[in-house]
Order: sequence, then structure tokens, then C-alpha cells
Amino acid sequence: MADNTGWEPKIIAFLCNWCSYAGADLAGTSRLQYPPNIRIIRVPCSGRLNPLFIIKALAEGADGVMVSGCHPGDCHYLSGNMYARRRFTVLKKLITTAGINPDRVHFTWISASEGGRFAEVVKEVTERVRKLGPNHLTGVK
Repeated sequence: MADNTGWEPKIIAFLCNWCSYAGADLAGTSRLQYPPNIRIIRVPCSGRLNPLFIIKALAEGADGVMVSGCHPGDCHYLSGNMYARRRFTVLKKLITTAGINPDRVHFTWISASEGGRFAEVVKEVTERVRKLGPNHLTGVK
């Protein structure tokens, strides 16, 4: 539940270098508006993202995490995005077991030509996390 104290969600976005980061760049160069709540971390491939980074982001103060990779069949490393999807499914079950709302973590596909989609996904994720309220896991080691 969100409060009315001016709180704004902090969202860490892990973006694949080849597709999603380029999509974010296109959104920026196209001057598309999206919430400033995300902090982007560029990764070589969504399949290279260690799930512990997602858990650590939540433990260190992020209210939500977004992971975005290439569409299936477009991965520059052939199957990294599919590997990430499998990892993500397991991670969602793990964080649910740990008592973390799985809606705090979002996985999506965004290509380099989808700047508009990037902006829309960021809006959706920000609103979803805003409805959940602040992450009370912050500071847990």
C-alpha cells in the first residue's frame, strides 16, 4: 500500500546491452516521457545477470527490479535470454518463499527499435511498484 508522504519508488533496471539498452537509448533520443524512477545498469546479456544481484538490489534499498533482454530468437548470444527466463522463473518462486512480493521483480523483452515500448514498460513497472509501497526489506543482510 502506497503512502502519501511523497515517497517515490526506486527501481533498478538491468538492461541487455544489445536490445533493451538500445531501446532505452531510443526512448531518450526520441524524447519519450517515462518516470524517472529507474536507475539503469547495462549488462552484456540478460542471461549473464546473476540472480543474486536482483536480491541484493532489493536488500540494499530498491523498491523494485526490472530485467529486460532481447526478444526470443534475437539474442546476440543465441540463448542468453531464454536462460534468463528460466532463471527468472526460479527466482520468482524463491523470493515468494522468502516473503518478498514477486511483483517487485519484472522481466520483459524489449528490442532496440522499441523505444515506445520501453517507455510504456517503465510506466507499468513504476505504477505496479508504487501500488506495493516501500520495500521493507531494505537493510536486511
